[in-house]
Amino acid sequence: MTISRRTVAATLMLGLAARQARATSVTFPIPRLAIAGLTHGHAHWVFQAAKRGDTFEIVGIAEPDRKLARQYVTQYGLSMDLVHDDLATMLDKVKPMGVMGYGSVARHVDIVRTAAPRKIHVMVEKPLAVSLSDAREMAALAKRHNIHLLTNYETTWYPTVETTQGLLASGAIGPLRKTVFHAGHKGPKEIGVGPEFLNWLTDPAQNGGGAIIDFGCYGANLMTYLHQGKRPVSVTAVTRTFKPEVYPTVDDDATIIVDYGDAQAIIQASWNWPVSRKDMELYGATGQIIADDGIHMRLVTEAGVKPVTAPERRRPGNDPFAYFCAVIRGEITPQLFEPSALDNNLIVMEILDAALRSAKTGQMVRFT
Repeated sequence: MTISRRTVAATLMLGLAARQARATSVTFPIPRLAIAGLTHGHAHWVFQAAKRGDTFEIVGIAEPDRKLARQYVTQYGLSMDLVHDDLATMLDKVKPMGVMGYGSVARHVDIVRTAAPRKIHVMVEKPLAVSLSDAREMAALAKRHNIHLLTNYETTWYPTVETTQGLLASGAIGPLRKTVFHAGHKGPKEIGVGPEFLNWLTDPAQNGGGAIIDFGCYGANLMTYLHQGKRPVSVTAVTRTFKPEVYPTVDDDATIIVDYGDAQAIIQASWNWPVSRKDMELYGATGQIIADDGIHMRLVTEAGVKPVTAPERRRPGNDPFAYFCAVIRGEITPQLFEPSALDNNLIVMEILDAALRSAKTGQMVRFT
């Protein structure tokens, strides 16, 4: 199959144009958002985004560790008056439009239990929940109380992700046969995450597992997006702990094989790699797409290798906080099986649950 330059260029703009078409030109007030927890290191991204002053206003922080909270508010020039020990008390006092979860994954269900009945929208850091049962409870609460429940992944905002989906949908590489995802780094301790983050990230009760959860969720999320919500036939996983002296209670390396019958995904997740990476390789019947990072990719067909620079995504499709605010204000509606969407992340939790069971038993787990 020969792909013309015109076809490639048109396809590259497909996802961007569709997303822009969903947005409106109406101007809304800056949303009032609250933060639930500060023990997740990615909480810094929230404060950095808020300092720009054009996306949202932080009106409350629920964090019982006053020392940790003081570190954040001092660093970002805020007041300790924002900080509350209890989430429910904080939500009732400041009445935000949305709340963002930046504590352990195990706390996600408590955030939704507290926020949903108050009609407050929620966005949590990946993955959606610490267990499949928690995820299903969260989804039921969101539906019952008519709130949005989003999950934020770094890769969601990569231009290469949207461009890859557009190329795949256009038939640029034919039917998808195999996808290989790599996500990992040297390990959370090795890269120097804070002690409050490391404490729960390496606790299976608070994180659900080690690398299999922390990085395995990326491939499950992206494959569900690329496959538009198709559920697997089976999942097989193998985990290892290469550094038991560092990670005695969780795995630090995992390989997950997700079989779809007509296609296969291999998810490689690790806290044991010498160099950080997040990339994916798609192999179709007539070509390949190799996304090396968030911007650079290659389209490989019989005609040769074509380097592709994915077009920059425009707001709100390039930023988790702008996207969350746009959803809250009704400017856009999450599309089925988009990476942030609840329906996608329920399938992610099914895959992770099956992967954990497979790694524990050494057996393939079949879906019903």
